[in-house]
Amino acid sequence: MNSPYWSNGHATLHLGDAQAVLAAMPAGAADCIVTSPPYYGLRDYGIPGQYGQEATPTEYVETLRATFSEARRVLADDGTLWLNVGDCYAANSDGWARGSDHNTRQPLIRPRSRLEVPPKNLLGMPWRVAFALQQDGWILRNAIVWHKPNAMPQSILDRVSTRYELIFLLVKQRRYWFDLDAIREPYTGDRPLSRRARDGGNKPNSIKTPWPPDGKYQPDDDTFCGKNHGTAMLPTGRRHATAHPYGRNPGDVWSISTRPLKAAHFAAFPIDIPLRAIAAGCRPGGTVLDPFAGAATTALAARQLERQFIGIELSEAFCDLARARIVAAAADLGAEEAEGV
Repeated sequence: MNSPYWSNGHATLHLGDAQAVLAAMPAGAADCIVTSPPYYGLRDYGIPGQYGQEATPTEYVETLRATFSEARRVLADDGTLWLNVGDCYAANSDGWARGSDHNTRQPLIRPRSRLEVPPKNLLGMPWRVAFALQQDGWILRNAIVWHKPNAMPQSILDRVSTRYELIFLLVKQRRYWFDLDAIREPYTGDRPLSRRARDGGNKPNSIKTPWPPDGKYQPDDDTFCGKNHGTAMLPTGRRHATAHPYGRNPGDVWSISTRPLKAAHFAAFPIDIPLRAIAAGCRPGGTVLDPFAGAATTALAARQLERQFIGIELSEAFCDLARARIVAAAADLGAEEAEGV
């Protein structure tokens, strides 16, 4: 593959189209992918070949399907993909021309495809992409709601304001690396025993099914996903512990505030998201890949968690910004790696 745009002891940045760079990467080069592609019809980055400005929603979905088909080959067999995709509405009023009072970074002319359905329709782009990847062979494990407590106010009066985005967890096979203990949340307050636990296990009229059948776990059993999930994952039929010693499962609703970053492009997601995804979905010492690196927020999370990082970015300006942030973060952490070349 082509030489990287920049690299140091921890991170490597590639300048180019995500699909093309991925196609040149060796199979199994990454243990985890954490990324957020450009949203459909939302921003015009002024770069030829940019993602998100396809003529129709179908073309946008196909672009991402083909890109993540290459990413699937690059991802280790037991790896995880954490994919953040935003939604949008069909155009209003004249349908596609931007008003003079809109953000100047929005496309001057939005894709005409937003007229495929009547105006004001929510297009459901995240689910369109998720279902396309599912049909392409990915296993869809979670649809995580990223709740934004500090979401930007909206001036609309005929619907409720949008305060969430979706993050999909997808994998290549049924058994994969996942460390739930690494992202458990501490309990708040006292945790009394459940009625079932107080009464000694199952209800009197329940079917007493021994688990596991041979009295012990097997690492390759279907209830295992690379790492022990703890007693909370035992199926019904055995006494359940009310509280895990390391805390509770964080669930599929993550309340994480946005963090504006003036130096970066306006779509940077908060570092809390890749920190959680990498901690759970990337083996210690593994390599994290972001095919849409942007301001390198995923790279900073990987560095904090002592994982290697590979980023791909179409914009040279963003590559330079990513490099500056990675070097600055390393200096803040007292790291000794060189600034790279």
